[in-house]
Amino acid sequence: MAISLRLSQEDTMLIKSYAALHNISISELFRQSVMEKIEDEYDLQCYEKAMKLYKEDDKTFTLDEVERELGLD
Repeated sequence: MAISLRLSQEDTMLIKSYAALHNISISELFRQSVMEKIEDEYDLQCYEKAMKLYKEDDKTFTLDEVERELGLD
């Protein structure tokens, strides 16, 4: 799939320089950047959900308790 993008000349030069510095193609730089952005947003959503659940029930367990419960001790 091809995606087209309009950039200023300054942005283009910066992106090309960054990609060259890290020895990756511009396509790979954009792919990595977009995937990291998606992962970060997903991680934030998971964190917010976990914090909401924790605030509803703040009971926690030690590692020893978890291992004992799972029969790993």
